[in-house]
Amino acid sequence: MFRALFTAASGMQAQQLNLDTISNNLANASTAGFRRRRLQFQDLIYQNLVMPGTAATQQTTVAAGLQIGLGSRSSASETIQLQGDLSATGNPLDLTIEGQGFFQVQTPNGETAYTRSGAFHLDSEGNVVTADGDPIEPSISIPQGATSVTIGADGTVSVTLAGQQAAQQVGNIQLALFTNPGGLNSVGKNLFLSTTASGDPIIGTPGGSDGLGTIQQGYLEQSNVSVVDEFIQMIMAQRSYEANSRVVQAADQMFQQVNSLGR
Repeated sequence: MFRALFTAASGMQAQQLNLDTISNNLANASTAGFRRRRLQFQDLIYQNLVMPGTAATQQTTVAAGLQIGLGSRSSASETIQLQGDLSATGNPLDLTIEGQGFFQVQTPNGETAYTRSGAFHLDSEGNVVTADGDPIEPSISIPQGATSVTIGADGTVSVTLAGQQAAQQVGNIQLALFTNPGGLNSVGKNLFLSTTASGDPIIGTPGGSDGLGTIQQGYLEQSNVSVVDEFIQMIMAQRSYEANSRVVQAADQMFQQVNSLGR
């Protein structure tokens, strides 16, 4: 019964983390470029009362054995890399990646971060930046007085100045690709940092031979969170938590009966 108490407690702790993950997904259901996470579980060690394959007699062995599991735990938080829906905004600085890849952003401490959110803006000097003022890499500056900004599928940025008919190129947007994007470190603000698990970034031109996606201007990629699926997962987590709590109650009642035997 002692074993049952701790085993059920491990299940309750695992489902509590599962609910935390689900709540974060739902909280970011409207966050542009957000990737939902799914918690993965694994069973804990087993107590071998009878080892499978143990000799039963000189001629026979135990076929199944007797192993008692000691619960479960959360093992990983998997990032689901499915693309979210695209919504038309009409804003020339709203960009989306159709396919694989990440935009590159320079953080205030000089690190290069990566994002799927293409909601960009202009700062006071005409540089293309994120909502937090972090410039895109490689840096792109829109000249003052530009009447239109055109960004091609290959990341070519062109502008038309007042009094001119011909467009002039002012930069190129490059994307980053990772062998294991699930190994990126989420740091908030729609940003990821590379790790040894993700591997080094592969930098290239959008739509090139590296498998990078193309850029679509005037669109934003929405979160890939399905509210319906998250509610279903929430119900399952709640029922699993409830089932483990019932085990705790049952074990407690059995302890009460044992304690009352001598009365």
